[in-house]
Amino acid sequence: MTLQQLRYITMVAEKGTISEAAKELFISQPSLTNAIRELEQEMQVTIFHRTNKGVTITAEGDEFLAYARQILDQVGLMQERYLNVNERNPRFSVSCQHYSFAVNAFVDVIRKFDARKYDFTLRETQTYEIIEDVAKLKSEIGILYTSSQNETVIMKLIRQNDLKFEELFVAKPHVFISSKHPLADKEVLTLKDLEEYPYLSFEQGDYNSFYFSEEILSTLDRNKNIKVRDRATLFNLAVGLDGYTVSSGVISKELNGENIIGKPLLVDEYMRIGTIVRKDVSLSRYGKVYMEALKKYTGGMQEK
Repeated sequence: MTLQQLRYITMVAEKGTISEAAKELFISQPSLTNAIRELEQEMQVTIFHRTNKGVTITAEGDEFLAYARQILDQVGLMQERYLNVNERNPRFSVSCQHYSFAVNAFVDVIRKFDARKYDFTLRETQTYEIIEDVAKLKSEIGILYTSSQNETVIMKLIRQNDLKFEELFVAKPHVFISSKHPLADKEVLTLKDLEEYPYLSFEQGDYNSFYFSEEILSTLDRNKNIKVRDRATLFNLAVGLDGYTVSSGVISKELNGENIIGKPLLVDEYMRIGTIVRKDVSLSRYGKVYMEALKKYTGGMQEK
C-alpha cells in the first residue's frame, strides 16, 4: 500500500467517477483502475462498486477511506512542519445534536486556523447517525446526551462501537418557547402548563425510538406533536404556533435571536451532555481546539 494509492481512492471518492478522478490526477483511466484494484486486493477490501454512472462507496470502503484521509492528513502535517509544504486541504468533521454551543465552538476552530482553504463539516443530525459517523470516522467528534431513560441503550451502543463518552456538563431540562408565548412570564413551567401547546421534536428517521430522541421526556403522551428536521424550522414553529420543545436550556442569542427563550421545567430528570470519540484514534489539531472551545462555551453550565 502506498500514499499514492490512498490519494487515488480519495480523489475517486470525491469525484464520483474513475474518469473524472483520472483527469484530476493526470493519469490514464486504466492505470487508476489497476492501482485501486491492487489496493483492494492487498487490503482484502472492496472500496468501490462500479456502475454505469460512476462508482458508489461500499460500507467497508467508507470506513477504509476515513482511515486513508486520516493518514494523508498526518502526512500533510509532517510535510508542513519539515518541508514547509502547505498545499493540503485541511479536513475536520463534527456530528452533533442541535446545540448552539457546538456551532459556536466550530466557528472558533475556523477562526483559530484561518486557513486559505479547508474542508470542514458540521452535521446537526439524528442521534443514531452521530454514533455511526464517529464509529466510521466520518466525523472526528460527536455530541449527544444521555438521561435516565436512554443511558443504558446509548452507552451500550457507544461501547459496542469502540467509542468513549466524555461528559461536558449536566443540565436540568428546560423548555424552549417564543418570547411572546402565553407562558413567557412564568419563572418555571410544569408539564401541565404545556398540555395545550404543540410539542416540537426532531425526527429520527429509521431510529425513531424514544431511546434516540433528542428531546428528554419523549415517552410522554402529548395531544399535539410536530416533528421537524432542522433547528430553524423548529424555532419558526415555536414562534408561529406557540409550540415548545424540551432541551438543555443552553441557547445562543447570537445564533437563535431574541425570539426564543428557555424556562426551567419542573421534573425530576437530567441531561448528561458530552462528546464521543473513537478510543483508538488520537484527536487532530482541529479536534483538540474544538474540544477546548466546547469546554469554554459549556463551562459553568452544570444543572443550569
